Amino acid sequence: MWTILTIISLLQVLIVQSLDNGLARTPPMGWLSWERFRCNIDCKNDPDNCISENLYMKMADLMVSEGFKDAGYQFVNIDDCWMAKERDSKGRLQADPDRFPHGIKALADYIHSKGLKLGIYEDFGTETCGGYPGSEYYMQSDANSFAEWDVDMLKFDGCNSDPKDMDTGYPVMSQFLNLTGHKMVFSCEWPLYQVVTKQKPNYAAIRNACNLWRNYGDVQDGWDSIVSIIDFYGKDEGNFSGFAGPGGWNDPDMLVVGDFGLSYNQQKTQMALWSLWSAPLFMSTDLRTIDNASKALLQHPGLIAINQDPLGAQAVRLYQISSLGVWLKPLAKTGSYAIGIVNRDDQGMPRTAKLQLKQLGLPGPSYNISDVFENKPLGVYTSNDMFSVSIDPTSIFVGLAIPSS
Repeated sequence: MWTILTIISLLQVLIVQSLDNGLARTPPMGWLSWERFRCNIDCKNDPDNCISENLYMKMADLMVSEGFKDAGYQFVNIDDCWMAKERDSKGRLQADPDRFPHGIKALADYIHSKGLKLGIYEDFGTETCGGYPGSEYYMQSDANSFAEWDVDMLKFDGCNSDPKDMDTGYPVMSQFLNLTGHKMVFSCEWPLYQVVTKQKPNYAAIRNACNLWRNYGDVQDGWDSIVSIIDFYGKDEGNFSGFAGPGGWNDPDMLVVGDFGLSYNQQKTQMALWSLWSAPLFMSTDLRTIDNASKALLQHPGLIAINQDPLGAQAVRLYQISSLGVWLKPLAKTGSYAIGIVNRDDQGMPRTAKLQLKQLGLPGPSYNISDVFENKPLGVYTSNDMFSVSIDPTSIFVGLAIPSS
């Protein structure tokens, strides 16, 4: 348990010590159960799809055998509903004994044997969103449990809590994680709950405590949900894009590529924008049944290279003119950029985007432009040349602009 005296002493440390765990130098990549499997705990009637150690072990196996690990995906992340409904006699968290009969440490050992990492879920409040024990008054104990279990990431939700307490509580949990001596990526939902309650998130403080942070509502398996996230990131209220970089990332939530609600073009758009935004790439799909086209998108080497670019800049939206939105992301290679042009129109015919590179603020004098999806060169353009590209409805063009020699 943690007391007010503990909080005060820890805050004194936090004044001069921000999060510096050396982790998440590029956006984390992995698989997360929530969007696809939610809180399905019915292992009697649905054993293949319930939240259990078997599900996570199977996804780990497939991440290796189907090339996701080689593409850069590292984490297998448990979400809500993994716990027993009660803590043990010493107040410690415990996994549901029927669905996780070998415990979380054994699951972590299995995941690690595959060369992958294990993430886990808890909540800042009295209960998780699914009604399981939360970390309020137990943060130090829970941090120690996760370290003892050899967990590599903690997703810390904010249900059943007061968002006004998060400016204090999340940094305290960050410090408790650090004090274990076991390095864990810290994924926060701190700004999300403050945005929902009309508070202004302090992104500088959030970055100091967290490796990644959700700042908008849960993604759903549909185009309207993706568009709402695009609009939030396009508006960039509070300049949250400016706080992204090695060690700390804005998190627009999971990839629903490979699920049910998006067309192929819409899946392209989500995967590409998440890559341009330097967002964590967490798939939430059934890797046992994913189709080849969606699998290829999730493993697209050009998009992943943009996402994992070591500069870590987040693309910002320069223009939104009618249905066309233009995004620009600086890259680590001097003078190079990734360009995204989204056609959010769903009226049935392609739109042609025409612009000069100087309208993007590119200094010139000339650039080699290439199509990332097709992996093909499009030619050399000066800053004054007109660049034109046709984009299908609800789809995206992604280009690289590299200074020509």
